[in-house]
Amino acid sequence: AAQNSDKMATLANKGKKGVETQEKVARIRITLSSCKMKALEKVCSLLINRSKQRNLSFSGPVRLPTKVLRITTRKSPCGEGTNTWDRYQMRIHKRVIDLHSPSEVVRQITSINIEPGVEVEITIPENQAL
Repeated sequence: AAQNSDKMATLANKGKKGVETQEKVARIRITLSSCKMKALEKVCSLLINRSKQRNLSFSGPVRLPTKVLRITTRKSPCGEGTNTWDRYQMRIHKRVIDLHSPSEVVRQITSINIEPGVEVEITIPENQAL
């Protein structure tokens, strides 16, 4: 009876060791936004190349609609003269990349030199059914 309990204890411990070594795979959403399209595409390609090197499953980059912020203002400071207008606009481009990997691996992937002007937001969705 003592041998059977020892065998069962070793089997139970083996199961626990397997759980400890296997990291929890999480869905991680990386949102990149920038006014500069080339810089944004460069960061996207760097992230995807690093994901491919580590054989991670990912989806994206999904190109979200560009937001165009417009301001129209009068050229004349005093309000007299011909009604001439200046039109300014700023375009904000956005990309979304979903990674399916442990959070430690994502830290390694995202430790790249990010171009100036590119904002990175990393979220782990609470609802896994996204």
